[in-house]
Amino acid sequence: MPSPATPLQNDLTGEIAAQALWIRRRSFQMVYEAQQGHPGGDFSAADILATLYFGVMRYDAKKPRDPGRDRFVMSKGHCTGAFYAVLARAGYFPEADLSTYMEPLSKLNGHPNRNYLPGVETNTGPLGHGLPVATGIAIAGQLDKADFRTFVLTGDGELQEGSNWESALTAAHRKLENLTLIVDRNRLQQGARTEDTASLDPLDDKWRAFGWHVETVDGHDHAQLFDVLSASPKGRGKPLCVIANTFKGKGVSFMHDNVSWHHGVPSKEQYELAMQELV
Repeated sequence: MPSPATPLQNDLTGEIAAQALWIRRRSFQMVYEAQQGHPGGDFSAADILATLYFGVMRYDAKKPRDPGRDRFVMSKGHCTGAFYAVLARAGYFPEADLSTYMEPLSKLNGHPNRNYLPGVETNTGPLGHGLPVATGIAIAGQLDKADFRTFVLTGDGELQEGSNWESALTAAHRKLENLTLIVDRNRLQQGARTEDTASLDPLDDKWRAFGWHVETVDGHDHAQLFDVLSASPKGRGKPLCVIANTFKGKGVSFMHDNVSWHHGVPSKEQYELAMQELV
């Protein structure tokens, strides 16, 4: 049986839960006001992002290019609502800037751009690019004998891109224990379920066959996420793939596991109902 949580662990997961709720509420407000966005994926990723930024990663938002920082790559770059919300909450830029989301000439456009915003390690949007870039970052850290870690979050439908599997081979060959991939396994992609489009299961066995260490967790359980993501990678000798089982639209009844909310804009009534439920 797992050991009981300590008061400190309970305090930490409570803080992460509060941040995840704020991310959901603020990102949904951004989508509603902008009348565009990808709220379903924002909600499936919110707990993962909150755990990384408020429990696991080493960074200083006032020194966004600090060489010793942990790196995070948001490969599912269309989910900028949640990503921008967590960056603002972490202190990379003022929370007031979130109100400019998707406006003409805004720095907070539909896909993250490192030339515009601190805290964005690389531009993403075209799917299948994040893991290759993160693998290169991890290789650089390995060559420099640096102790920073590299985290990358992908969607599960995104794994249909072959560039991910080329990177998987390279990362395993180079024994990149400093690299952690998190798969947002919500089983929905634009228009359909992943398993009806190009089946991924058994996804854990696929990553093991490519030479990765694999852990499967409830992607909405902050304690599980914290335990697996905060564990030291030293001595593992291989990259880590965390399959985080999630639900698109988590937290809102009419969005939960609903493919139509891959991207979508709520009506006034839907927005108000969602904000009532997100408490």
